[in-house]
Amino acid sequence: MNNKKFNLPRKDILIVDDTPENLRFLAKILTEQGFNVRKALNGHIALSSCQKLLPDLILLDIMMPDIDGYEVCQRLKAAEKTSKIPVIFLSALNDAFDKVKAFNVGGVDYITKPFHFEEVIVRVQNQLVIREAEIKIMNINVELEQRVRERTSQLKKANEELKREILERKQLQSQLLQMALHDPLTNLPNRALFMECLSEALNRAKSESGCQFAVLFLDCDRFKFINDSLGHLVGDELLIAISRRLEKSLNLVDTLARLGGDEFAILIENISNIKMATLVADRILKELSNPFQLSRYEVFINVSIGIALSNISYDKPEYLLRDADTAMYRAKALGKAQYHVFDPDMHQQAIRVLQLENDLRRAIQREEFIVYYQPIISLTNGRIAGFEALVRWRHPTRGMVSPAEFIPLAEETGLIADIDTWVLQSACHQLLIWQKTCPAKEILTISVNLSRRLFSHPNLLERIDKILHKTQLNPESLKFEITESAIMENSEEANKILAEIRRRQIQLSIDDFGTGYSSLSYLHTFPLNTLKIDQSFVKLMDKNTNNMGLVPMIICMAHTMKLSAIAEGVETPAQLAQLRSLGCDFGQGYLFSQPLDSKLVLELIAADPQW
Repeated sequence: MNNKKFNLPRKDILIVDDTPENLRFLAKILTEQGFNVRKALNGHIALSSCQKLLPDLILLDIMMPDIDGYEVCQRLKAAEKTSKIPVIFLSALNDAFDKVKAFNVGGVDYITKPFHFEEVIVRVQNQLVIREAEIKIMNINVELEQRVRERTSQLKKANEELKREILERKQLQSQLLQMALHDPLTNLPNRALFMECLSEALNRAKSESGCQFAVLFLDCDRFKFINDSLGHLVGDELLIAISRRLEKSLNLVDTLARLGGDEFAILIENISNIKMATLVADRILKELSNPFQLSRYEVFINVSIGIALSNISYDKPEYLLRDADTAMYRAKALGKAQYHVFDPDMHQQAIRVLQLENDLRRAIQREEFIVYYQPIISLTNGRIAGFEALVRWRHPTRGMVSPAEFIPLAEETGLIADIDTWVLQSACHQLLIWQKTCPAKEILTISVNLSRRLFSHPNLLERIDKILHKTQLNPESLKFEITESAIMENSEEANKILAEIRRRQIQLSIDDFGTGYSSLSYLHTFPLNTLKIDQSFVKLMDKNTNNMGLVPMIICMAHTMKLSAIAEGVETPAQLAQLRSLGCDFGQGYLFSQPLDSKLVLELIAADPQW
């Protein structure tokens, strides 16, 4: 919090608000800044207080009983004694109509609730500076009039002094306007000024037939990585350099703004079709593809760009910026360093994803998930060796939601860690039931996916221990399936966690082997038990029986490292025969069984099938 004192003579401020909490908050922060503060709970008290002692500034709430802030301001402006007191309105109302009305009745500024400490102080300081300048000019005018009467010979000098003071006031006002509407780092227009320009462009497009424009929303790819690794000073230097390159890529009539952080927006007016906007996007991507030579580093960075084309259906400029932002995220999802043009389906998709996320959060609370189990078959004897636990979502209105739809969202939002924990506990509990129901099958194992989010969770081991203690499952019956990418992000720390898991006698399997890092130099250092061959490699075996791709190599590698190999996605007898001929240890897929609920699994175990 900035506690810098206002460097002016002690000023008197009157706060008018019918909410005591607001009065106390504003009085506290302004008193700490060196102001003399008076308070009034309603408009009548405020008017009476002004008659007794004129304040230098009034902070006036709009919504008050009896007489509202608009009427209080009108009365103050109507009286000669109080007409010059600057009034800053306070309100939770944020509509443009309310702001216009506030300025029409004589207000000089407008602060919306809830209050932000820095905003209140800056706006109060700005208005006092302006008022100080006005008083100074008024005093100078009075002094000049006296000088004219007393010293006619000095008229020319007095006029020059007056012009100088007026110029200073204009310069001060210009500086304040520059500060309010421009980004201090890049000196580009800020969000407020960009939205004004966008609003004007939207009004012109509605009033002038054929007038069209486009909005480009830019977000730097991997800027956070650069900022975190090289420091914020380098990040700021890079943002300035990006701003200058963007300016070079645009015409003088285009409006470039920094919205905040590493986000920029561009308004391109007077275009005839979307092609003109995409040409600008192409030019920007090409310009930013060259390295940035900063003071100490050479940095490569690019942007993802969303483009929204104007049309008469847009009611507010915010909607255009929102749609350009949505298109930008689609560009990021498609691989970054490219542009994407908005279409209405993207907005509907964004709404659907948001609704799905809300439903997903509620699903965790309501335990709407169920666990299905797919058997893992020993290819040595053809019998069931264990099961993989697979989560399913039974939505209360949509029915079963595909894992392909909700799992990526759960991973993106971090909800997957809680879902995985619930699946782990459910699977351990269920396996214990099967082992007690069918004692001869105690050697059955259960494989549970350990997502990247849960694997990197600080209390992972605590969660595992708690579940094992609660379910009383033999840890040797449990196997965690982890992707290569999850353990390769921080291999040293991952190795410690894996060692702790193995110390608990839990088995470890690399899931979807061959589709991730496949860094053999690191792989042998991890305490693994199994390599799981991705189904994409198994499918290729059917296409060319003479060339089975990577499958033989993965099986050989696993056995060389004294690991077992599991092939997933086994769907045909031919695949099964090939895998057996290669010495693969286990198989899993629709040839044996689709994922089953717990009751059907019990029937399958009792039937004791053999393939």
